[in-house]
Amino acid sequence: MKLIQFHLPNLGKRVGIVTRDEEVIDVTSEESPGVLEVLELADREQVSIGVILADIQEKVATPAPMQFRSLPDAENAPTEPEGLTLNKLDVAPAEDVPHLLFPIDSPEVWGCGVTYKRSADMRDDDSEQDIYSRVYYADRPEIFFKATPARCVGPNGFIGIRSDSTLTATEPELAYILGSDGEIVGYTLCNDVSAWDIERDNPLYLPQSKVFYGCCALGPMLVTPSEIDDPYNLDMRCTVLRDEDVLYQGDVNTSQINWKFEELTEFLMRDNPIPFGTVVSTGTGIIVPNDLPLAAGDIVQIEIDGFGTLANPVKQL
Repeated sequence: MKLIQFHLPNLGKRVGIVTRDEEVIDVTSEESPGVLEVLELADREQVSIGVILADIQEKVATPAPMQFRSLPDAENAPTEPEGLTLNKLDVAPAEDVPHLLFPIDSPEVWGCGVTYKRSADMRDDDSEQDIYSRVYYADRPEIFFKATPARCVGPNGFIGIRSDSTLTATEPELAYILGSDGEIVGYTLCNDVSAWDIERDNPLYLPQSKVFYGCCALGPMLVTPSEIDDPYNLDMRCTVLRDEDVLYQGDVNTSQINWKFEELTEFLMRDNPIPFGTVVSTGTGIIVPNDLPLAAGDIVQIEIDGFGTLANPVKQL
């Protein structure tokens, strides 16, 4: 199953199921106003997400593809297009326009680093130290706090360049979402935007390199594990556009990751209370060259087949 959160004028945040034809079925309810609440309800009831959403659909009697309901006796009732699709929602966010939101209001986002060999090699070359290769081969992974909802953006939202950075880069990553007891309840795409120059100046500056407004983009969908044959065999692509021209393209297969996700989760949760719905981004294997830092106006596109495309413009903070 593929779930999204999206905004409708005069209605606000909605929850949608994305069908195979990329039509959107509205399954919003008072009990489950967001994807996080849907997942929590399924966990409490000890049933699948599909059972919860089928029950919601029966209660709200929403046909598929989605037919928007009018609001009786409401002035300026929303006019809602029939047959809404993922493509129609994939537009720049604005209050008066239907658009995608990040797929889950995750209470926390954590990141993992040096999980791909090429990331370790690149970072050691730049720092003239071996600390990153040591982490790559170590028994303990690099895990760091990344973001809260206020620091995250969804599809087509602006990712940021820190005002004190001259080398900020995209880090395209596969991310997973944690349920109770550390099980994986979904996957999504993540852009772990990072100020490389700040971290390279001194590794102790890592939090400032990683945590700032617009440092994390998530979306466009939450994909449940049942939709994925093998999370360690996914082809990821990244494209950076500048003035509508391709500035950079890169790709990687998740088979190159050095850690199993259960191992990363076990380290993350050691003596560390992790809330339900936390997003864990698994590291990047696509390394943009140092001479191509992000600039205001660039557009970054991250893709995995079946996950959609996470596209974000770049803004100088």
